[in-house]
Amino acid sequence: MSPLQELMAEVPQIGRVRWIGVRPASHVPMIELDVVEARLEAGLTGDKARPGVRNMRQVTLIQWEHLAVISSLMGRPDDKPVLPGELRRNLVISGINLFSLKGRRFKIGQAVFETTGWCQPCARLQNNLGPGTFQAVRGHGGITARVLQSGIIRLDDTVSVEPIPDSGYAPFNVR
Repeated sequence: MSPLQELMAEVPQIGRVRWIGVRPASHVPMIELDVVEARLEAGLTGDKARPGVRNMRQVTLIQWEHLAVISSLMGRPDDKPVLPGELRRNLVISGINLFSLKGRRFKIGQAVFETTGWCQPCARLQNNLGPGTFQAVRGHGGITARVLQSGIIRLDDTVSVEPIPDSGYAPFNVR
């Protein structure tokens, strides 16, 4: 491994689940939960995500620390911050850079996930939260993931990166 690959492979931070929510249907408010079941290839119990191994958006995650950034970029006053449910992501995670999970498997509570991509903002967010939302969320929208191992997730559960197998696998090509 090159020195850069070694740096990228090491993720010593341990994250925490700060908020859990499911979207029971399109265009309805999210339901905030204290505990949820992540189901293999199906996403979170009670969420509208389409089940199946081909669905790369079974679960959406956003960085807790980015909520303040998004609020600031939207010009929101401190007493009216953007709330997790308004951004329609399933899990809000603090303490670990979600982008460091690219190409990695990670554990949240009892469940194991794999990052499948970036969670970009959509026009619906702008319609719901007002002008400037799309641009404020760009680069701060979080990640998408699929469930590799079912398990229970609770508020304050840890988020940790699974070790890379010794097969010489690198999470992504570094040039």
